[in-house]
Amino acid sequence: MAVLWLLLLVGLPTFLLGLFIWAVVKHILTAKVPSSLQHPIKFRFLHCLMLFIMALGNILEKLRICASLHFIQFICDVGVVKNDPALVVTNMHFGSIPVRLFQPKAVSSKPRRGIIFYHGGGAIFGSLDMYHSLCNFLARETDSVLLSVGYRKLPDYHHPVIFKDCLNATIQFLKNLETYGVDPSRVVLCGESIGAWAVATVIQVLVSSPSLPQVRAQVLITPIIQAINLCLPSHQQNKNVPFLTRDMMIMALCKYLAIDLSWKDAISTGAIVPLDKWKKYRKWLSSDNIPRRFWSQDPQPEFLGCFNEAAYLETKHIFDIGISPILADDKTIAQLPEVFIVSCENDILRDDALLYKKRFEDQGVPVTWYHVEDGFHGCLTLFDWKFLSFPCSKKIVNTVASYIKNI
Repeated sequence: MAVLWLLLLVGLPTFLLGLFIWAVVKHILTAKVPSSLQHPIKFRFLHCLMLFIMALGNILEKLRICASLHFIQFICDVGVVKNDPALVVTNMHFGSIPVRLFQPKAVSSKPRRGIIFYHGGGAIFGSLDMYHSLCNFLARETDSVLLSVGYRKLPDYHHPVIFKDCLNATIQFLKNLETYGVDPSRVVLCGESIGAWAVATVIQVLVSSPSLPQVRAQVLITPIIQAINLCLPSHQQNKNVPFLTRDMMIMALCKYLAIDLSWKDAISTGAIVPLDKWKKYRKWLSSDNIPRRFWSQDPQPEFLGCFNEAAYLETKHIFDIGISPILADDKTIAQLPEVFIVSCENDILRDDALLYKKRFEDQGVPVTWYHVEDGFHGCLTLFDWKFLSFPCSKKIVNTVASYIKNI
């Protein structure tokens, strides 16, 4: 027994060190670190750490100890959740959906603004705890009542669970605004990444629900708006930029939409898009809608692969507006409330934000756009990570709070 413990004590640290060295080598060989990025050493370290955690999760799954995604979720939630002394934080459930309510302690002479927040994480990670500090900050800085929605996600739940959880939690909150001291005329939907996608899909349903209070504004932070054209300039330029590479994005997309990963190449090259559908939707999805300053000097063709009917039949649900909300008709888009859109230069999803921005502008919906030249996908959650934070992270949270305060 003593020998086994000795082997464990010596072998485990050696194994973990070797795994981290592998992560460093993989980072060096595959990752692109943007030249505009501030603090590239921190960026490299965090990406190596992410690769290490993902690799360890895969090993644990192969050993049948636990699912890889469950391990990643566990690691992301490690840490102390700190409540703000100026807020009352209440954990609740709306049916089977966990939610967290943030309310300022100070007495207000009138109902407060309400924020409904959907976190990011690509349906893989992200949680009420992981985004707790951000929700603390937004509720405190804007003097708002904030509801954070802890929707269910992979590996146990697939589409349309995120949409349904976010919609149902939002409807329940909107029906009880008076209970929470919220002004029905000042409700904001806010989300990051897939959380911003949730905002985009939920708001399109709510505008056709006249019995509910109408949402005043929507905040979309680095949104994913479509899963059809993955040949946009930002997909070409930033496909290897952490923390959302093209491979990771397509993996998360396929897992959430229950699409076999064997169709990965067909999705990435546009071989799943029939000519008739491209003729119908190119006015909204084409790279021609992206300002030329965002193009590469030597852009690739819009679609690189010939149409694959088998791939289309397996993936055609991505053309549903519940998955690609940018495909909603003009009448629906024109009814949507004003929008604040955040895009990051070094983000594979940058051009999704730009395409959706143009759709709003074309339909006369008021748009405020904030573009972060040194930003990257996922930087928002790092805003309070002390020495591991980035200037772009703080710029985004401060600008979002400033916008919401004016609602």
